[in-house]
Amino acid sequence: MKHDRLEKRKSGSHASDIFRDDETWVYDSSIDHRGRVPRRASTGVWKASLFIITIEFSERLSWFGLSTNLISYLTGVLHQEIKTAAKTVNFWSGVTTLIPLIGGFLADAYTGRFGMVMVSSFIYLTGLSLLTMSQFVPSLKPCDTTPCRLPPRRLHEVVLFVALYCISLGTGGHKPCLQSFGADQFDDDHPVERIKKMSYFNWWNFATCCGLLLGVTAIVYVQDFLGWGVAVLGLTIFMAITVVTFFMGKSCYRYRLPEGSPLIPLLQVFVAAIRKRKLTHPSNPALLFEVPKSQAHGRQLLHTNRLGFLDNAAIIEENESTSCLQQKHNPWRLTTLTRVEEVKLLFNMIPIWITSIPFGLCVAQAPTFFVKQAATMNLNITDNFKIPPATINSLAAIAMLISVAVYDKVLVPVLRKINGNERGMTILQRIGVGMVFSTAAMTAAALTETKRLGVHNPKSLSVLWLAPQYIILGFGDGFTLVGLQEYFYDEVPDNMRSIGIALYLSVIGTGSFVSSFLIMAVDSITGKGGKSWFGKDLRSSRLDNFYWLLAAVNAVNFFAHVWVSIRYTYKTVERRRVVPDNVSECSSSDQLMP
Repeated sequence: MKHDRLEKRKSGSHASDIFRDDETWVYDSSIDHRGRVPRRASTGVWKASLFIITIEFSERLSWFGLSTNLISYLTGVLHQEIKTAAKTVNFWSGVTTLIPLIGGFLADAYTGRFGMVMVSSFIYLTGLSLLTMSQFVPSLKPCDTTPCRLPPRRLHEVVLFVALYCISLGTGGHKPCLQSFGADQFDDDHPVERIKKMSYFNWWNFATCCGLLLGVTAIVYVQDFLGWGVAVLGLTIFMAITVVTFFMGKSCYRYRLPEGSPLIPLLQVFVAAIRKRKLTHPSNPALLFEVPKSQAHGRQLLHTNRLGFLDNAAIIEENESTSCLQQKHNPWRLTTLTRVEEVKLLFNMIPIWITSIPFGLCVAQAPTFFVKQAATMNLNITDNFKIPPATINSLAAIAMLISVAVYDKVLVPVLRKINGNERGMTILQRIGVGMVFSTAAMTAAALTETKRLGVHNPKSLSVLWLAPQYIILGFGDGFTLVGLQEYFYDEVPDNMRSIGIALYLSVIGTGSFVSSFLIMAVDSITGKGGKSWFGKDLRSSRLDNFYWLLAAVNAVNFFAHVWVSIRYTYKTVERRRVVPDNVSECSSSDQLMP
């Protein structure tokens, strides 16, 4: 019966029957947990995404609860200097956000997203368990007294960093696969589900912000006033519960089978294009090779005029028969137009990735220098209530929660009516708005630091002076971070979507590495003049100058982003579904505008 339904759909003879069939079954190359075509009513969309968002909330709670206060642990317990601790945190964060490139590749090519999430969850739990042991097992504790007055035990440092990098490995599988697995629960070619998927990215980040908010308030408070051991033990138990919950939802999910290495088809395009470099390019793109829709394994892409040299890979030679080629062809000599366009997509993304790095540079300051600024100021909110330094990060989380909710529920509906774009504004426009906020955040940080340095006793200055820079950066996150997630998921080839999310994370990771490099470079250059911008403590440092430098970099980068965006062409695919005659059968990620 299922075979008959598929044959009827391919024949195209009864459009209304096909449409009703599409409302019952999901024909987007996904399968259910038993390997069958998924039923639309019982799988996917929000019923499945809620299981996925729950484990993401747990992972983000653990990550932000540890990362935002790690610099305080390194300086307070391990007795590292501030610039050493900042470089340690930046390096760890950078590694954690670059490893997903490997995890995403393995998931797309071999394990599938669900399998990778389960494996990485075990590794993540191993890291949390080691952290817990380092706080409770006497021989693994940093020292015998609290607080530590002496240098910590060497074994404690070893176990601590092994645990942290286990968490990095776990994150390397979680981050690229969880978010893309959640997005896979929505059918791009179904008009209702496509709209829901646009909201999915916003509410995914809403849940992430809730994890951030709870992590930098409740978890950090427990760390500072009850001990790191109690906090990490709680995170370990909660993570284990959500992993079990995620596994229990497996019957609701839609799965994508791995298709082998996505890099080989890309290499085949280059080889075929070079082999045919002397052939004459056809004037009509319709003459380029493409398999019929009934034989295609996924969505087909439409031709674009950029990087015309690569089109050579799809040129049919005079001695080749189209009908025979559709049955069998050598992909190292002839590739489909869709494969050619996939390579073009990746080249098209490089300038966007590069112009996003300065935003990642700003994000890297929040868990490092921003927290150390807070530690030198008055942390009393009232006479009887004092907050940990890292808790000030909650302002950024609250700001991002507000911006995401307002964007999804207010701004998008209004903009849809104005410009007809179902996203409200294009993805690159959303990213650009966030870049303006990041420049403003660094400007506010520089002004606040100038004020702090001008006060004889920084403890007389309320920590709420840092509120503007956190709130503005949080608003920027609501635009740029969410926009980057949508962009790298939507614009990569369909068989590389885990890698796409990993590319988004690599922006943050590269920003952390660039921040570490910039600190070393600025320290070396300014140190030659007699007084480095980075002293042993903040009192002897000039972070205000560093923040002004970041503001200038981001301002210049914004204009570069606008220039690149104006020339950008979004991915355009052919719709799979039967549509009315007056509706175009092409589907674009966005309108062709920046």
